[in-house]
Amino acid sequence: MISKSAQETKKIAAKLAKKILKEKPHQKHARVIALTGELGAGKTTFVQGFAKALGIKSRMVSPTFLIFRKYKNFYHVDVYRIHSTKELDVLNFKSILNSSENILLIEWAEKIRKILPKDAIWVNFRHGRKENERFIAY
Repeated sequence: MISKSAQETKKIAAKLAKKILKEKPHQKHARVIALTGELGAGKTTFVQGFAKALGIKSRMVSPTFLIFRKYKNFYHVDVYRIHSTKELDVLNFKSILNSSENILLIEWAEKIRKILPKDAIWVNFRHGRKENERFIAY
């Protein structure tokens, strides 16, 4: 998909959120949306649109220094500063990941690929040729 603005990126995210809400909840683990792509390519903007579609009214900012922010059963995770999956152990990340009630959107998810469920939805972001153009694929 091609997004030509932040608003279009949020609309693409909202469509995915609504699709996920229609699905049956997972029996064994959280629903994981793994976001990958260059710095400034639209990952946090996508999270904002996704969260709004879930009915979350809080302002979404990247949790780069906190690793994750929790909003009810929705987690916005940013593992940009993580060097090893073991660093997530002190945050009780495995129990968050193993709860079927949770939805996680993880920025820089490629860094922790080996601990994510095989059925995670991978969303890749790339800068386009024009200033606000983004390529989004999942």
